[in-house]
Amino acid sequence: MDYFTPIVDEPYTFGAIAAANALSDVYSMGGVPKTALNIACWPKADLDLWVLGDIIRGGTEKVIEAGAVLLGGHTVDAPELMYGLAVTGLVHPEKFVKNYGARPGDVLILTKNLGIGILTTGLKFDKVPASRSDSVLSQVVESMTRLNAAASEVMLTYQASACTDVTGYGLLGHGMEMAEGSNVGLKIESSAVPHFADAPALVRQDTYTQAYLANMAFLADKVTFQSAVSEEMRHILMEAETSGGLLFAVSAENADAAVAELRARDCPEAAVIGEVVAADAAHIFVHA
Repeated sequence: MDYFTPIVDEPYTFGAIAAANALSDVYSMGGVPKTALNIACWPKADLDLWVLGDIIRGGTEKVIEAGAVLLGGHTVDAPELMYGLAVTGLVHPEKFVKNYGARPGDVLILTKNLGIGILTTGLKFDKVPASRSDSVLSQVVESMTRLNAAASEVMLTYQASACTDVTGYGLLGHGMEMAEGSNVGLKIESSAVPHFADAPALVRQDTYTQAYLANMAFLADKVTFQSAVSEEMRHILMEAETSGGLLFAVSAENADAAVAELRARDCPEAAVIGEVVAADAAHIFVHA
């Protein structure tokens, strides 16, 4: 189950983003979504009913795209608008992928660009130049509404040892969950991490989410940055994402084929971003 407040202005698009984000939890386990229930908190005194209709239509069409069935849902009167889904799926009990189990020597693959939280916050507070705003918005909407279905299928094909979707805790926060659960270290090559081109400039304008501050505090003693890693990349790696891609670990011999297949399908940004290393305690090492 996952739901949140609007991240874009257009109701239909917000619904599609929220649905794609909720469906990702099933995809990250290698599952196939089967059913979904709407969850909506609705300030009925402040918004016209057609807005809710468009939100639900956006979510419903994304559920249909995933091959699942919308069974209904529940709406409550609330002071703030929120929307999302409770999703169920099917996965073979001996084949599901956990967010732990990564092995030293495995390679780490990320399937989408980072920077959603930075770009959407920049758009919200008019920090994106007018000449770039339409392009930036279209890029982030495409990314947030893109299902992780193909990424999940590729992950299963190449026998991922562990996987997580990258959302509110950022790449390093979710990576740390994987490291702690697997009792390993992760080595991240920051120069290899795919991210939106506009993100570094927005970071330099002091653009951040509240979740970034929480992530930074949580990771303070869990991540070691090489001195050459830029402040912009440190921020991007810890910033919250919405409906982000999958981060998964595969054997080194399968990594190139997995990335090639991801790029040939609907994950053109997919890249090898690091490796799993043996460590006395779970830790992330970020290199330039």
